[in-house]
Amino acid sequence: MSSEGAVVLNSPIDALDGRLIALLAQEPRIGVLECSRRLQVARGTVQARLDRLQARGVIGGFGPEVEPAALGYPVTAFATLEISQGQGADARAHLAAVPEVLELHTITGQGDMLCRIVARSNADLQRVIDRVVGFDSIMRASTAIALENPVPYRVLPLVAQAAAEGAHGTAESG
Repeated sequence: MSSEGAVVLNSPIDALDGRLIALLAQEPRIGVLECSRRLQVARGTVQARLDRLQARGVIGGFGPEVEPAALGYPVTAFATLEISQGQGADARAHLAAVPEVLELHTITGQGDMLCRIVARSNADLQRVIDRVVGFDSIMRASTAIALENPVPYRVLPLVAQAAAEGAHGTAESG
C-alpha cells in the first residue's frame, strides 16, 4: 500500500507483537500460556513471537526494573566527558568498572561520551565524579544534576507506534 508522500516502512513488529510487548511490560511475570489466553492466540504463536522478538533484539530481557533511589542512590547526574584521542576503548573499560555509571553513550557535539551516574547524596556525587575522571584519558567532565524525571525511561509509546506502522506498512512523511 503506497500513496503520494508515504514512506514504506519495514517495522520489526506488528500489532500482535505490540500487544504482546505491552502485556509483558504491564505484567512481567505472566507466563506464555496466560499471554496466549489474554491475546486470544495459540500458545505456540506467543512462544514463536517471543523467540523471534528476542532473536531480532527487540526484546533484550525479562529482568526486573530496579530503581536506584530505592537502593540508596537518589541523586542522578549526567556527565559529558572529553576523552584523549585514541583512548576511547580504555575510557569505556574504566567507566564500565564504576558501579554508579548506569549508562554510557558515545556522542557527537561538545563531548565524546555522556554517562548517567547515580550517587547516595550530592556530597557523594563528588566521590563518584572523582572516580569517573580519575583516569588519565578522561581530560574533562561537565556534570549536570537531574532535579526531576517527569518522563521516565519508557518504550511503550514507541512500541505502539512501531506496531501501528507495521500493521499499516506506511507512514506519512513530513
